[in-house]
Amino acid sequence: MQNLLPEPPATRLPANDAADAALAAADEAGTDEAFASVAAGFPTFSAAWAELAARAFAQDQVVTAYAYARTGYHRGLDQLRRSGWKGHGPVPWSHEPNRGFLRCLYVLSRAADEIGEADEAARCAQFLRDCDPEAADALASN
Repeated sequence: MQNLLPEPPATRLPANDAADAALAAADEAGTDEAFASVAAGFPTFSAAWAELAARAFAQDQVVTAYAYARTGYHRGLDQLRRSGWKGHGPVPWSHEPNRGFLRCLYVLSRAADEIGEADEAARCAQFLRDCDPEAADALASN
């Protein structure tokens, strides 16, 4: 069956130059503390939470990764809604400011799976794919 309704427009989160600069400095420092400082200084900036989540997951700190990813996911949902998102529609990976939210969603799915939350893991994986299949493919290949 063909969907005759138009797809909603893509949602593009606004850039945050100060937070991006702080994240770049944290990346140069390379410590968990540096990334935590960015998250504390810019708590609505999903990219900082995504980095903390990915680092914790890589260190087998799955519950911590889950908590960081869930925080960034919810902060990202808030920003998406403020940017006009109505609960569905594309959130393009190609738009750099969207990547923090999409990365949080990816790590949240993986961490949920690791702690036995299969339904949440599947829901998050599908949500990521619904936001942008390119994001799901790019994140899965890393």
